[in-house]
Order: sequence, then C-alpha cells, then structure tokens
Amino acid sequence: MSGCEPKGKPPAGFVVGGVSSGVGKTVATLAIGQALEDAGYSVQPAKAGPDFIDPSHHEALFDRPSRTLDLWLCGEDGVRRNYAHGEGDVCLVEGVMGLYDGDGSSTAMVAETLDLPVVLVVDANAGMESVAATAYGFQQYAATIGRDVEVAGVVAQRAHGGRHEQGIRDALPNDLAYFGRIAPSSDLEIPDRHLGLEMGAEAGLPREALAEAAETLDAEALASIARVPPGLEDDDSIAVAGGDPVDTTIAVADDAAFCFRYPATLERFRQRAELVTFSPVAGDPVPDCDAVYLPGGYPELHAATLESSSTLAELGERAREGLPVLGECGGLMAMSQTLTTVAGDTHEMAGILPADVTMHDRYQALNHVELEALEGTLTAGRGETIRGHEFHYSSADVGKDARFAFETIRGKGITGDRDGLTEYQSLGTYVHVHPENGAFDRFLENLE
Repeated sequence: MSGCEPKGKPPAGFVVGGVSSGVGKTVATLAIGQALEDAGYSVQPAKAGPDFIDPSHHEALFDRPSRTLDLWLCGEDGVRRNYAHGEGDVCLVEGVMGLYDGDGSSTAMVAETLDLPVVLVVDANAGMESVAATAYGFQQYAATIGRDVEVAGVVAQRAHGGRHEQGIRDALPNDLAYFGRIAPSSDLEIPDRHLGLEMGAEAGLPREALAEAAETLDAEALASIARVPPGLEDDDSIAVAGGDPVDTTIAVADDAAFCFRYPATLERFRQRAELVTFSPVAGDPVPDCDAVYLPGGYPELHAATLESSSTLAELGERAREGLPVLGECGGLMAMSQTLTTVAGDTHEMAGILPADVTMHDRYQALNHVELEALEGTLTAGRGETIRGHEFHYSSADVGKDARFAFETIRGKGITGDRDGLTEYQSLGTYVHVHPENGAFDRFLENLE
C-alpha cells in the first residue's frame, strides 16, 4: 500500500512501449498479460504516465489496481515506491504515447528510472523488413540522446501469420527478440470517446479474443526478460511517504461519473484516515464525514441524473455550512453552478463554486501542470508548489469576484494563469494530483 512499508519482494517487470500513440499498446499489454497468466504467472499492471483510462482496462482483466508511474507527478522516489508496492510475479508497465515522447515523463524515462527492459509494440500491418528497421532505430536512438534504455525485442501488432510473420522474424537483428504477434481482429478494438478509450468496466475486451491473441505470444520468453528494478529493496527512501494517522473521515464519490482517481490516493486515505464512499449518480446521501473528495470522471455523461438526484443539492448545502469539499476536474464541474453539454442542455450542479461549465467538441487542455499556492488552501500552504496533470474538454466561466488558490506555472488551469477556484472551505481545480506530491497529506492535515 502506498505510503506503507513494501510487502516482500517487488515483482520482476518490463515495459510495453510503442512506436507511437494509437499503435495498440493497451491491447498488446492486455494480450501479453493474458499470455503470462495462461502460463501460470500472476500479473501486476502499471501505467507510465498520468492516465486513468488504460489502467481501468488493466484492473478489469487482472483484478488488481494498476500502479501509476509518472515522474512529473511522483518524482523518482515516488515512481520507485509505487512500483515497489506492486504484487504478483510479473509487472507489466504500459507506456504512454511513443517510447521517447513526453518531456515531463516519457516511457523511456520511466524505463530508465526503474532499469526495466522494453518490449516494443510495432504496427506490422503493412511491413516486414520495415518493422525490423523501425525497431532497430528505436533500440539505437536511446544512445544518441544519452538515455540508458534497453529495447529487448518486439511484439508485432496487427501481423498475420505465415510468410508475413516469418519475414518480420528473419529481418530482426540478433539482439532484438521476436516475442510474437497479435493478429488483426475487430474483437480487439476498444471504443473511443472524449478523453480516450472507454473505461474498462464499460468496454472490456472479450476474454476469448484475448486468449486467442495470447496464443501467438511467447509468454516464457517475455517472462525471462523481466527483472526486479536493481537496488529497489535497499533504498531507504522507498518507505518514506505519508504521515501519522489523523482522526478524520473522508467521503469519496465513487461511480461512473467520478471514476478518475489513483489507487494510491485511496490507499493514502485508508492509511491515514477513515474512508467511506458514496455515489452521487445513485442519489446516495452525503456520508457523515469531515470532508468530501470528488474525483474526476464523466459528470457530463450523467448530468441529467446528477441534477435530478438529491446528492449534489445536499453537498452544496453542506459546503455552504463549512464542510470542506475538494474537487478535481469532473469534481470541479460538479461543484459549479451549471454544466452545459455539447448538445446545449444545461443542468444545475451543486452550486458550491461561482462557475458555469461548458463542454466542447475539442479538448481544452492537455498537459503536465505545476501550480504555486497564492494563499493557504486545502492542498498546499502559501508559496508551495504542487504538480499534476490536466486533460479536459470543458471550460469554466467564472464570476468576476472569483477567488483562486493557485497561479499556474505550467499548464492552463481554469483561466490560463489561475487554477483552484475556492469558496467557503472548498476547493475545485482542473488539475489531477497524485499523493506522492504531498497534496492529499496536506488535505488530511488541514482537517485536524
């Protein structure tokens, strides 16, 4: 559990990187994991980068929370700590974008930090020798930019068998292993929506299709390259996180509208406080608690239901009476006065924050974020900085007297130069943060 002593030896692992976004890393990760489980290995999933959606597919298949490994959000010690709290035999770290893409925390940077080998997913739909050339280029590129990244071999995505597969295998250099292929299949396509793929609980891949894909992957060869990050168990900093328990109860919204939260966040809450959950979509009453955390998610897809339920109205009343409410992205949207969908339908929300939120057809922000506190607030003291990420399709029109807790050093925030809309004892931001940066610890300690 994040913030506690690691339990036993961490799993051996490797990184599943791609040559680009859209190459099929998630499908490849799930198929590789299925192959390993079919061979008798238990799998711990993980995700390089700040994403919530890909990890939901990991958890749906492997029935184990996916670890978040993002250097910008967590720092090197935080990445190592989150990895160390994994379980199972083999940890599969799904990459983000292309292997070398991303200045804040690329897949290559995560692989280097943990000293894990990379299995490169290459789209083989229209190539044989070119697949080998692409993989060789990715293998050699690390040295040209001064990174210590080991590309161990390839999985050929959308590759046929027979001559096609043999041509790829024969073209690979001796030091690039061929770990198998994933054949083209409409059953291995995850539907898209804004913010990325649909969530794992909604659009999990058929087990039969994954089992078929797993048959063309070499599970034992893949398992043989996995290794425990060197020195992980000997690093004293791994066990340093969090703090002492506090006499506090945190209520966390948990349903289809509020589903974007890191497993480590819930682990930190459980480590230091009492945690209870409730569902605004189901109309649950606000629990008896000292504070409420509204994670991100898809409130726009459930806006009519949220408007008609009594939960948000009660939450607004409790906030006006002084109950601290912390909302991130979708949570900020639910804390606003109104939410207008792309179709133009406007729905009343909790009315805690002086903002009216509108959904758009295109994303409005996508970035790693750094914020500096303008004043003491729920998650930071004056002058402190916190790091996170933002990805949203909405914008917030705020009142002229709106008060903001943060200046945006990097990122867009709510206004372009401000984030953290604050009212009463509550705070709503567009940024998602990870417990490794201390924001949730500050939140708990401010409630005492």
